[in-house]
Amino acid sequence: MSATGKGSVRGRAVAVVVDYEAGDLLGACVRSLLEDGVRHVVVVENGDPSTARRALDGLSVPLVVTGRNLGYGAGANRGIAASGDSEYVLVCNPDLRVHPGAVERLVAALDAHPYWAIVGPRIVDVSGEEYPSVRRFPSMTEAAGHALFALVRPDNRFTNRYRDQVGEETRAVEWVSGACFLARRVALEELGGFDEGYFMFAEDIDLCWRAHRAGWGVGVVPRAEVTHVQGVSRRRHPYRMIVAHHRSALRFESRRAEGVERLALPAAAAVLGVRLGMALAEEALRRRRDAA
Repeated sequence: MSATGKGSVRGRAVAVVVDYEAGDLLGACVRSLLEDGVRHVVVVENGDPSTARRALDGLSVPLVVTGRNLGYGAGANRGIAASGDSEYVLVCNPDLRVHPGAVERLVAALDAHPYWAIVGPRIVDVSGEEYPSVRRFPSMTEAAGHALFALVRPDNRFTNRYRDQVGEETRAVEWVSGACFLARRVALEELGGFDEGYFMFAEDIDLCWRAHRAGWGVGVVPRAEVTHVQGVSRRRHPYRMIVAHHRSALRFESRRAEGVERLALPAAAAVLGVRLGMALAEEALRRRRDAA
């Protein structure tokens, strides 16, 4: 598609990168966005702004300094508010690299599907392995099974039902990872942006769930690809991130549950408590092994 065609990135999409001291990876991320035709990139720094300024040296991009770690969704909301009035907003982590043509393909998908609020790309890790960035809204039983068994048996049937496939064709899905997605600004405004009650994790499933409830769709564009170096910022505070993950999961289940499912919320909290203990123990053992 030409740079001046309907799907063109220039002038139609801005990017908001939410950073927490990712260092040189932040600079590489911003450069990849600029090289892919995104004219306006806003960086939100939830940590030490000096690290962001060093990484962005020579790049003319605005830096929003929050003064403390607000979390991913709250940081993204600050960046979206500071990003102008473009039609589309790309929200992404700092530790990823956008492949050539990715943003334009995401823009073209929202152009072609005017009732979609959000589209995600194919996400791969540094080895080229595909990350499970497309998922389904789990039932409470599936969520409990995933919580209990995913740590010890990742290929369990509950986790497999929860995860969807990116596939090969642009299509509608239930939700996509918040590590990188393109959103329609009018939809974000209608939905009120991210729910800032989530510090980290599950803010993406919550946003997509609210989009569906409001009558919007969500899609994936397999030919739009990004590479994600996972967990760079969260590795600095692993225990805090583990606790945040489980707290966010319970918050989403509490919001999603209706009718008789609400009676099962105490059991869901108990299951997540067990999983939290398992995850904290696993992290402690991992750190002990690494230190040996």
